[in-house]
Amino acid sequence: MSRIGRLPIDIPAGVTVSVNGREVNVKGPKGELALTIAQPLEVSVEENQVLVTRPDDERESRSLHGLTRTLINNNIIGVTQGYTKGLEVVGTGYRVAQKGSSVEFALGFSHPVLIDPPAGITLTVEGNNKLTVSGIDKQAVGEAAANIRKIRKPEPYKGKGVRYAGEVVRRKAGKSGK
Repeated sequence: MSRIGRLPIDIPAGVTVSVNGREVNVKGPKGELALTIAQPLEVSVEENQVLVTRPDDERESRSLHGLTRTLINNNIIGVTQGYTKGLEVVGTGYRVAQKGSSVEFALGFSHPVLIDPPAGITLTVEGNNKLTVSGIDKQAVGEAAANIRKIRKPEPYKGKGVRYAGEVVRRKAGKSGK
């Protein structure tokens, strides 16, 4: 039995979880999220807890058991607390500025880079080199942060670029003179 999959998920106050066939809808104070469950698994709501069960010990059902439980738990955490991902802009002349709901980056290119947030994602700028990506969907927050980081990844010689908050960039030694 999956150690993670067999754990029940407690439903906090103010959150409603409804199961309609293969669709699990989670509604909370911050919004509403939906998840489609893979075929062999079953989800039930009993006594303020969500239970994920699998019918057999086939390889596919075992692999999906813990994943499904974690995805439902992430949705419950998302509609109650939300998710945030921090980004830092490092480099001389590199900066970020808020332009309405979108964000403008100066990253050493010949032009400024303008990023519009996807649906359900909020971009906030603190200072001129810190950016916070926030939302209720963990996967969407991570993907939006990864797409912003992809514009100018931290390079290994000087460490310049867009990096996650707290990310350690492995530095390389430059050319050594004779």
